[in-house]
Amino acid sequence: MNKTELVAEVARKAQISKEAAAEAVDATFDNITSALKSGDTVRIVGFGNFQVAQRKASTGRNPRTGESIYIPASRVPKFRAGKALKDAVNA
Repeated sequence: MNKTELVAEVARKAQISKEAAAEAVDATFDNITSALKSGDTVRIVGFGNFQVAQRKASTGRNPRTGESIYIPASRVPKFRAGKALKDAVNA
């Protein structure tokens, strides 16, 4: 499912226009992004947690040349599924 399909499903299930559904989906994504940028964890009960993790600096290899390259430390978003979501997927 892509974003367009998600918006169409939200519009259908909530019985609202696709424009309103698109605004709601965009607002949800924007708020999750803003919270993660500020270092907060987003907990959605029954769905899961979005959080930011630190990735350490490391050394990698260029697959074409075999040359060693430095990969700097970074912050990466992570998602951990909640029990209800895991149960729904496995049902």
